[in-house]
Amino acid sequence: MKYTVSSGNIFQDLELPNASDRFAKVKLASMIYDLIEAKNLTLIETTQVLGINEDKLAALKNGRLQSFSLEQLFSFLVALGQNIEIIVTPSSELSHNGTITVMEPTSSSSR
Repeated sequence: MKYTVSSGNIFQDLELPNASDRFAKVKLASMIYDLIEAKNLTLIETTQVLGINEDKLAALKNGRLQSFSLEQLFSFLVALGQNIEIIVTPSSELSHNGTITVMEPTSSSSR
């Protein structure tokens, strides 16, 4: 049986352009959705907190993220009471291109 081990980024495995950006958006959207659920926000409350309409919220929840920028997803997290830290580091010597990585807090007390 032949198989390929995943890199951990499905977009990279499929050799899609902007794989790290796409994967970062998915992780951020997942965090946003988890926060909405944890806060038990209604549809109306969520649209008010995030400042988007129901169609945009449905797109966000269903992973249709093309119309969302990373900055917009960051602003949603801030609106949901989260802090965002951005750390810039050099890429490895083997790589010519940098990547974007989204890391979740190590403890749930950060939420």
